[in-house]
Amino acid sequence: MARLIEKKDQSPIEIKQGSKSVFICACGLSKNQPFCDGSHHKTKDEKKGVLYRYKEDGTREEVKKT
Repeated sequence: MARLIEKKDQSPIEIKQGSKSVFICACGLSKNQPFCDGSHHKTKDEKKGVLYRYKEDGTREEVKKT
């Protein structure tokens, strides 16, 4: 079953563990959930006020403008 979840974050969340950092995905696109794999870079050129759908193959399409 498919599910649409609106995400607005475009950067991961850094969690420090002593001298090391772990980055948690906040954009929802990482294939290595809950960890960041750099997929958030795909969101950097999104237009404000536009809702996008990202497909499993990594491509995206505009769903609607708000």
